[in-house]
Amino acid sequence: MCASYFDNKRNDPATFDLFIRKLPPNRSYYIFAGLEQALLYLKNLRFSAEQIDYLTAHGFKEDFLNYLRRFKFSGEVWAVPEGTVVFPDEPLIRVTAPIIEAQLVESFLLNTVNLQTMIATKASRVVHAAQGKTVIEFGLRRTHGTDAGMKAARCSYIGGCSGTSSVLAGMKYGIPVFGTMAHSFVMFFDNEVEAFKAFAKTFPKASTLLIDTYDNIKGAKNAVAIAKTLEKKGFRLSGVRIDSGDLVEISKKVRQILDKNGLDYVKIFASGDLDEYKIEDLLRRDAKIDSFGVGTRMSTSEDRPYVDIIYKLCEKMGGFGEFVPTMKLSQGKITLPARKQVYRVKDRNGIFAKDIIALHDEKAEGTPLLIKVMEKGKIVHKQPSLEQIRDNGLQNLSKLPEKCRQLRKAPRYPVALSPNLKKILKELSSELKKIEGSS
Repeated sequence: MCASYFDNKRNDPATFDLFIRKLPPNRSYYIFAGLEQALLYLKNLRFSAEQIDYLTAHGFKEDFLNYLRRFKFSGEVWAVPEGTVVFPDEPLIRVTAPIIEAQLVESFLLNTVNLQTMIATKASRVVHAAQGKTVIEFGLRRTHGTDAGMKAARCSYIGGCSGTSSVLAGMKYGIPVFGTMAHSFVMFFDNEVEAFKAFAKTFPKASTLLIDTYDNIKGAKNAVAIAKTLEKKGFRLSGVRIDSGDLVEISKKVRQILDKNGLDYVKIFASGDLDEYKIEDLLRRDAKIDSFGVGTRMSTSEDRPYVDIIYKLCEKMGGFGEFVPTMKLSQGKITLPARKQVYRVKDRNGIFAKDIIALHDEKAEGTPLLIKVMEKGKIVHKQPSLEQIRDNGLQNLSKLPEKCRQLRKAPRYPVALSPNLKKILKELSSELKKIEGSS
């Protein structure tokens, strides 16, 4: 498409909206994530000599390849801050740039926002189900590639998780790192007690012992012995982990064993194919679990492994040098025309009440969400730290109506169109139907 735009001398400015078309079952919101990586991509996008050679071999014309050799994104970008709760049809990123530039970046923007928004949202649901108990992201070994694993750790933290088991993600993003041991570590030693002793020797200040390799109850009793040895040396056993079986009954028995031996400070950490629904059920049944390690089902968003995310043209340059709105009329996939802003309205208690999608220069009730983050290809908004993004996410979630956070049959949050946007939508739809009908 870009080569054809260039060949036909059609490189006028245009505006694209990146938005989510619809929500999956049982969800009423998304947590927007991925903007930091999107902006870095736009800032640094270039074509290498090797890439130009590859395109040459595929028949692209030399004048277009010369254009790519000099390529640099020069557009303007507005976006919702990362960590913001968002809803269907709302522009999350708005790109205005020469059409070749705006078109070329589509796939990367969709890919990075899709993955990170999906995981941040899933993590927020898991954390909500945990009712204030600690959730650690455990998903690296099951994510779709190591880059996805890194992003899963980042976005789970944005969604409210307390840390990750990925040391590399901890180093790169500054996320707190948590770890225990694998069953193979226990199995490598002649017996469980030897394995526990070895681990506690290496990490006397931070040992969590995996007690279910052979038998949970015997493992708990062996952990008690290790805890008593640590106490004599001035240390405390951090916790024990259970990874299989009936977690409710096992956790109750393990808690009794620990408490009976004066180890009420030792935490019980649970893992093993957990998600928000399983955690909700465990706590409803009064499981004696203090924290959760959640991997596969959260870090792949197992029940909804993609976001219905879209990047569509909403305005183009008209014949007189001005922007004119445009829209898609496909059945069931109509898009909103023109450059837009999203306004968020709160009630007297500061709880989100509704959103309004309006024209970008239209006055509407509420607080505008989209801010300018890039101008002439340069980042113009100071990038928040990951901690600030996480805080924004937690604050947003705290202001979302409780009914919208429920895990099942969450109601749809109200998102309205402004009067002027409705007017343009109606007029342009009618006009385009006439044009296409007469062509």
